[in-house]
Amino acid sequence: MKRIIKETMLGRYEDYLKGREKSKATIRKYLCDLWKLMNYAGRKEINKELMLAYKDKLLTQDGYKISSINSYLAAANSFFEYMGWFDLKVKAYKMQKETFCPENKYLSKGEYYMLVKKAKEMGKLRLAMILQTICAMGIRVSELKAVTVEAVRNNSVTIYNKGKVRTVFFPDELRKELLYYIGRNGIQKGFVFCTASGKAVNRSNIWREMKSLCKKAGVDEAKVFPHNLRHLFATVFYEMKKDIAKLADVLGHSNIETTRIYIKTTGREHRKLLNQMKLVLETEYGREPEPVCCW
Repeated sequence: MKRIIKETMLGRYEDYLKGREKSKATIRKYLCDLWKLMNYAGRKEINKELMLAYKDKLLTQDGYKISSINSYLAAANSFFEYMGWFDLKVKAYKMQKETFCPENKYLSKGEYYMLVKKAKEMGKLRLAMILQTICAMGIRVSELKAVTVEAVRNNSVTIYNKGKVRTVFFPDELRKELLYYIGRNGIQKGFVFCTASGKAVNRSNIWREMKSLCKKAGVDEAKVFPHNLRHLFATVFYEMKKDIAKLADVLGHSNIETTRIYIKTTGREHRKLLNQMKLVLETEYGREPEPVCCW
């Protein structure tokens, strides 16, 4: 039997992923990545040679980042396991872990303050509160729907995500601000942050508003997306506590290696640390070096 990916297979695979309680975002990503492989293969039978050529094309011709390529390969490998085509699985590219994050991707606390302040000045109180809620609690944007009127009044929120349950507390100042926001907007119950139709705000709603705010606040758009607020929370928390295990619990991570990604500092901070180590013997500036005799 020829091993060709068909739409009917993807339908059954989608049901399989749902049965394994994968998130909607994960299922959507896997299926999208498999469509990419299908388009590449066309009517050709999928074999190991084709997969290796596909892996090489993503890197050398399409110019994808290693992390993106590994994501495509993970989707393919997961599907192959489901189909029992174990011999088609290909190894991901090995990546050396970066010790710091790029400067143009790092949102500083000062830039975060600028965003919140500008949102308030523009009368975008909901956006200002969303920014502060994500950042001050370290929650995912998808977890905002757990922030209800009842949760704010009870001073804690129970979050169910990725098969795990955790309780997150509201900082006192944030709770005070949220209670004011709830009262001002006459929200009696349910979601604190919702659309005009009453549904919880989603990632696309928030991202669009944040991008628009960047220009007004003078903050680089590349640094501003909802998940970066969670990264900022992690960085500040770790600077204060220096306890990565505790941070992993707060963020809801099962693996500390995932938490390490969140606490990378910038290249500037990394250079500052290297300079503080004082491992180079300084010379007297302006002093001519002693001549070296070569005979």
